[in-house]
Amino acid sequence: MVFHRQAEFQPLYDALTHTAIHGVKPDHVVTFLGRKLARAYRDEVGNDFSTRIQGTRIKHAMRWAAIKLYKKFGLIARVECIANDVTFFQHHRTVEHRDGTQEFTRPPVRKAIYSLPVLRELLGAATHRDLDFLAAIADPRPGLRALEKIATPVHDGERSYRGFNLFHGPDLDLFRTILRGEFTISGFHARQLRGHLAGLSGAQLSRCLKRLRTHGLIKKIGKRYKYYLTTLGRTVATAALKLRELVVLPLLTQPVAA
Repeated sequence: MVFHRQAEFQPLYDALTHTAIHGVKPDHVVTFLGRKLARAYRDEVGNDFSTRIQGTRIKHAMRWAAIKLYKKFGLIARVECIANDVTFFQHHRTVEHRDGTQEFTRPPVRKAIYSLPVLRELLGAATHRDLDFLAAIADPRPGLRALEKIATPVHDGERSYRGFNLFHGPDLDLFRTILRGEFTISGFHARQLRGHLAGLSGAQLSRCLKRLRTHGLIKKIGKRYKYYLTTLGRTVATAALKLRELVVLPLLTQPVAA
C-alpha cells in the first residue's frame, strides 16, 4: 500500500500498529494462517515488533509461518506471508496410498516445485485475511480533523470565540453533558445544563453556548431558548471524544524511553 503524503499515512499506520500489537491475539494469528489452534499445541504463537533502519516491522508468527507488516520510507506499508517449512500449510488434494487406494483429503503441502501454484494461493489467502483485518480498523484521521475543527478559534463579526480543549476540565465536562442521551434526542435548555455543570455561573454558561453556536455545534430552534446538537456537532463531538479516549490517552500513558 503506497500513500502520496506522509501526513496522511502516519496517523493511519499508528492506528494499525497499535491494533496489530495489542489487539491481535493468538486466535487471530492462527486464523490468518488458515489453521486451527488445537488444545495440544505447544509451540509459540504471537506478535513481535521491531524497529529497523528503513522502518518498522510487525510479525504475526506461528511455528514455521508468519505474516509481516513493514513500514518503508514513511509512505509504504507492505504485507507479506512467509513459510520456512511449506509443510506447515495444508490443502485439499487426492492422495494415493501405497496399497493403490486413493483418498481426497487435506495433507501438508509437498516440498516440490509442483507445489508452487498451491503455495502461492495459500500464502496469498493468508495475506488477504490479514489485510481484511487491517481494513476493518477505524481510520483516526476524521477524528483528528474533528479535534482540530473544534479547537480552532471562530470569528463572529469583530469578536473571536476560542476553540474547545477536551483536555481542559470545563470543556470536557461541557461536551460530555451535551452528548447525554436525553439531550441528543430532545434538546436542552441552559437551565438543564446548569444542573450538570454546577461549577459554571449563568454568564459563563451563556458564553459556552455562544461558543458552541459559533462553531456550528448546536442550533436554536425558532424563538425558544432550546438548543439541539447539529449533525456536525454530534459527529464532531462524538469523534473527538472517542479519539481522546481510545487514541490520545493510551498513547500518553505509554512509557517514555530515557
